[in-house]
Amino acid sequence: CKTFSVDSKRFGNRIVMSLTTVFSLGLVMSAITVIILVVLFVVDTFWVQGLPWHKDCTPIYVQFFVKFFIIGVTVLVVAVPEGLPLAVTISLAYSVKKMMKDNNLVRHLDACETMGNATAICSDKTGTLTMNRMTVVQAYVADKHYRNVPEPQLIPAAIMDILVLGISVNSAYTTNIMSPEKEGGLPRQVGNKTECALLGFANDLKRDYQAIRNEIPEEKLYKVYTFNSCRKSMSTVLKNADGSFRMFSKGASEILLKKCSKLLTASGETKVFRPRDRDDMVKKVIEPMASEGLRTICLAYRDFPVSEGEPDWDQENDILTSLTCVCVVGIEDPVRPEVPDAIKKCQRAGITVRMVTGDNINTARAIATKCGILLPGDEFLCMEGKEFNRRIRNEKGEIEQERIDKIWPKLRVLARSSPTDKHTLVKGIIDSTVLEQRQVVAVTGDGTNDGPALKKADVGFAMGIAGTDVAKEASDIILTDDNFSSIVKAVMWGRNVYDSISKFLQFQLTVNVVAVIVAFTGACITQDSPLKAVQMLWVNLIMDTFASLALATEPPTESLLLRKPYGRNKPLISRTMMKNILGHGVYQLIIIFTLLFVGEQIFDIDSGRYAPLHSPPSEHYTIIFNTFVLLQLFNEINARKIHGERNVFDGIFNNLIFCSIVFGTFIIQIVIVQWGGKPFSCVGLSIDQWLWCTFLGFSSLLWGQLISSIPTKSLRFLKSAGHGTQRQEIPDEELEDMEEMEEIDHAERELRRGQILWFRGLNRIQTQMDVVSAFQSGSSFQERQLRRQPSTSSQQQHDVTNVSSPTHIRVVNAFRSSLSPYEGLEKPESRSSIHNFMTHPEFRIEDSEPSIPLIDDTDAEDDAPTKRNSASPRNNNNAVESGNNHLYVEGNKAAGTPSAPGSPLHSLETSL
Repeated sequence: CKTFSVDSKRFGNRIVMSLTTVFSLGLVMSAITVIILVVLFVVDTFWVQGLPWHKDCTPIYVQFFVKFFIIGVTVLVVAVPEGLPLAVTISLAYSVKKMMKDNNLVRHLDACETMGNATAICSDKTGTLTMNRMTVVQAYVADKHYRNVPEPQLIPAAIMDILVLGISVNSAYTTNIMSPEKEGGLPRQVGNKTECALLGFANDLKRDYQAIRNEIPEEKLYKVYTFNSCRKSMSTVLKNADGSFRMFSKGASEILLKKCSKLLTASGETKVFRPRDRDDMVKKVIEPMASEGLRTICLAYRDFPVSEGEPDWDQENDILTSLTCVCVVGIEDPVRPEVPDAIKKCQRAGITVRMVTGDNINTARAIATKCGILLPGDEFLCMEGKEFNRRIRNEKGEIEQERIDKIWPKLRVLARSSPTDKHTLVKGIIDSTVLEQRQVVAVTGDGTNDGPALKKADVGFAMGIAGTDVAKEASDIILTDDNFSSIVKAVMWGRNVYDSISKFLQFQLTVNVVAVIVAFTGACITQDSPLKAVQMLWVNLIMDTFASLALATEPPTESLLLRKPYGRNKPLISRTMMKNILGHGVYQLIIIFTLLFVGEQIFDIDSGRYAPLHSPPSEHYTIIFNTFVLLQLFNEINARKIHGERNVFDGIFNNLIFCSIVFGTFIIQIVIVQWGGKPFSCVGLSIDQWLWCTFLGFSSLLWGQLISSIPTKSLRFLKSAGHGTQRQEIPDEELEDMEEMEEIDHAERELRRGQILWFRGLNRIQTQMDVVSAFQSGSSFQERQLRRQPSTSSQQQHDVTNVSSPTHIRVVNAFRSSLSPYEGLEKPESRSSIHNFMTHPEFRIEDSEPSIPLIDDTDAEDDAPTKRNSASPRNNNNAVESGNNHLYVEGNKAAGTPSAPGSPLHSLETSL
């Protein structure tokens, strides 16, 4: 969990606190045991028996005291569950290894357990819920809506030429349709999937787009306006032989149609495209396509005649207007067949799935319905990012948590959203106090701009195929197959980690309680522990190392998804577990004490009680030790179920590690008893005695069935344990400090730290350049000054000062200019929200694209992107979208000056 919360302690903190409490109790018990043994020995020897202290007997007395001390240390060792951290580590490491086979590459171990408590998943649509294999299935061209891809002869030649030319050149040249890997397979799509769908559409029209690209290589593209999340379109300009220009554009249909003023008709002529015509096309073409889950893309062009001269390409508002609509296509991205079932499992497990996408709201609603996120009759919300921002902000444009709390509980689909909208939604859900339990949010992301949302989320999932390096670095888990069903498997493994640790804890505490009470009571009554030191160490090995391996490697089952999330404050030891611990502890104590005090009569053997100091091992105490170990061995099978299930053998053979450890422990126990001898304080037992010990051990399984029959609710005296520190238990001063720390968002600090590293590197380069230039110019100036050769020393000193002054001033100014962007920066502790950070005057993340309206001319609330390609209109920025975001410092204008266009820093910034 990356967000600190006073009420939501991390899983490891609860384990540490539990260990601390148990260690304190064990230390007290061991100290009391040693004190009681020493007092009883001294009273019995020197008072009851009246023996004097003889110097010759001092070594014997010391041996007794050492024996008592060893018994006390043994009680302490057995009392402390030091194997619990080992079980946690083994469980997490084992889960991480197995999750790789389920296409989950875990980068942070604690993300496994956190995912088990997830209550909300904010998922992308393309590639996660859908197959990310896009194909054009419908088209509106030449005044006709084709429900299937039209035959080439149905499209007029003039329209066909413009359409195919626009598709071929107005796309990344790295995007291609390749031949299938296997004969009879589907063609491979390389690059942007939407562009692949359009190139496939050109192939379906029996045209070769590659031939056009060969004729017009990328170097001949006069101007390219690359696609980004703000522009929602891409445009490419070609210069014709007569000096005129033609611009091809493609983008979101409802956005690009607002820029169109003409429409190509079936005759190849253009007609006026009025707003009324646009509304008719939206209702009759775009909305029907979107309702079927299709992504609608508009293809358009614009001619710039020679008579008007070359336009100012930097004025994108004027360029991207008066377009002529050529075609509107409907692109299908099929829902992954396994996704609907996976979403049903999430909903049954108490996890709310929300879809956050950049698609049209009708398309998003249709896909959400197919996936099962939206069901008929539900009163859940579907809204666009623009409407979402309008409803969560006050009159000043500030985000208010109260407004978010009114929306997010019913929000299921957020369409036409930006990465900032995703971050706002995630932060709003995490910070909400509407529900009793704090929400645990998982988020998927693939783009560079998804980094803040992935960092803010409790668990961030990055796409292994389509994800950028920045997104992967910001994530906790990487989905190697980009599939939503892999997230469900991560939930199963997360819950399995929690249950595995709980199983181990239930088993170990049962052993601890019984072993400590037996050692303590036996030592106080018989002045000797029934379980010897070496035997206790073997028991400790069984319940620590072996049990952690056996119980922490249980594979997950589908039944884990049939219950609600535990919640962040659920205690480690539930009331049902407490019932099992006390029930089995009492049963084992009854058997052990029965064997201790009347065992010699039952088996007709000599008593092992009150044996001399160096007496040989007895059958009596060997039977007690053997029965105790077998009780734990069969109780380990009981510990496999912690929710009151009756069938403790369910799936036992699916865990070969568990079976191997139980069987191996039984074999080693036979060897220790039969051939352990004096080192283990054991003597060989007969077959009858072994059968009785085995029967008594097996009886714990029958006793477990009886315990399962007792309703936990009827045992009101039982209390859960392992809650962690609650708010009311923390001192007021510490609580205030923690609340101040809580306001510092970790993702915010990491993002700011990354920005500062960028600026620091750039400024160091600038400083070095300035220093070199200063010394170069200073050296030449110094040579000219030294030629004067003044006559007096005072005049010489004055001239030297004059000589060094320009160099000194230049160097100082160079270093000052490097420090100026950081002057006046506010400390991270003074900000309480990343929403404020995103609009902070010192640091901004802006799109380096020409300024155009996001939706239409009335979208004044959206920030205009910065200009790009201002140096030369021939710049081709068609390569990648990863360079969209450019980081710069606004800073103190009086202290820092921007780099000149020809400076080394400017060149470095441009290349970056």
